[in-house]
Amino acid sequence: MEPLTWTGALGTLLNPLFALAVLGLILAVAGYLLVSAYENVQAAFSTTSGGIVMSAPHSESLARFILPTAVATLGLGMIYLLAGIVTPYGTAGILGELGVRFLPVWIALAVTFFLSITYKRKLGLYGKLFDSPIGMFGFAIVMFWVFTAIFVAMDLIITHDPLGQVSGMKNKLPGTPLRGAAEGDYTHYLLGGDNLARDVFSRMVKGSQVVLVIAPAATLFAFMVGITLGLPAGYFGGKLDTIISFMANLVLAFPVILLFFLLVTPEIRAAGIAIPGTEYIWRVPTILASILFLFPLVFLVVLFDSRYFTQPPKRNLYVGLTILIGGYIYLGMAWDADPLGLISIDGGVLIVFVSVVFVNSPTVFRIVRGLVLDIKTRDYVAAGQTRGEGPWYIMLWEILPNARGPLIVDFCLRIGYTIILLGTLGFFGLGLSSESPDWGTTINAGRRLLSIYPHPAIVPAIALMSLVLGLNLLADGLREESLKD
Repeated sequence: MEPLTWTGALGTLLNPLFALAVLGLILAVAGYLLVSAYENVQAAFSTTSGGIVMSAPHSESLARFILPTAVATLGLGMIYLLAGIVTPYGTAGILGELGVRFLPVWIALAVTFFLSITYKRKLGLYGKLFDSPIGMFGFAIVMFWVFTAIFVAMDLIITHDPLGQVSGMKNKLPGTPLRGAAEGDYTHYLLGGDNLARDVFSRMVKGSQVVLVIAPAATLFAFMVGITLGLPAGYFGGKLDTIISFMANLVLAFPVILLFFLLVTPEIRAAGIAIPGTEYIWRVPTILASILFLFPLVFLVVLFDSRYFTQPPKRNLYVGLTILIGGYIYLGMAWDADPLGLISIDGGVLIVFVSVVFVNSPTVFRIVRGLVLDIKTRDYVAAGQTRGEGPWYIMLWEILPNARGPLIVDFCLRIGYTIILLGTLGFFGLGLSSESPDWGTTINAGRRLLSIYPHPAIVPAIALMSLVLGLNLLADGLREESLKD
């Protein structure tokens, strides 16, 4: 079995065209920036000296070349990725085979964009996102990794066991054929092998699953805590606001990275409070989880109670279901006491999860509190008070919906920050298991031989960078569209 090259047999034709397209794009962008800068300086000088610039800007002529060259570059890049679908195995090289592995993701993205653009006028702020090119690009990157995580769970993308080691594949370069491959095995390590002879591609796509389970869920819990505390603090003010704000400032006084390191160290994880008369020790992760995981339950109970206060049957149904289902989930997540054994969190994952919630909650609290202080002075809030609406109804059903724009934007950005923090923890070997395929741990494992075999570290680093970039662009697009409301 021959090793795969990056572009395969198609590279003979496509590589020169792609190089020309990239060169043309670089020249067009550089020329546009230089000429624009020169024209701006010339215009400023002419205005200062009282002269008038009569000639049409040359930068506009150069700008016309940017779009065609960008389209050509992107189109040729897509040909590299999609050619493997219609050509024999290996003909399109590593890039073509990667495109084949991600085929379910391409289909899911196409369907998502088609339906979203078709019905965007009926989808509120989400639909308006497709009026923003930046937002669409960021959304595409984020959804690429979301669909990747989903299809990895369905075993549709992964090529090898992320923890499996194959003799003779240690630190092998991308495209190396698998030694001693049995019938039914994928025949190549598409992105090479790491220092323990594990498949870099499989670990990279499996790592997306780890990251996209912990980061969004932990950020959502942090928002529940911040909203539950920020609403009454901003609305009622007084001593309640002073006490909660002081506690939030205490947490914010610590550097974020230092606080993370402190919370996830083995010594802190092992520390706890001994229960008198028993051998049970109430560990720090359990203490934090038992407190922080109560806030989503409290938030939902108050939400339904305030909304259906005048409809006791419906209120009792929703509140009862929330307590029953939420309490069951709470027992499993916080106390590992699920009677059916369906919900359980590994100790390493739990401490990382509660650390993210604990560190992010004060910042969310400050944002929510500031929004409430502004919105509670609006006329519609005064109208609700005049109608005799309760304070929690006004907070949850009048103020909170009108603060959704900034909160959604911050939610996207905060997921990106959380992903970076998770990567940092994994890089320093804290929190998750050393065998975990999460991107931070994988980068840390590959950095030791970075100067000789860069691919085990570069591949997860690019994956992490692309996801964070997508979240930032998505947040920019959402901010741009929310400001138009």
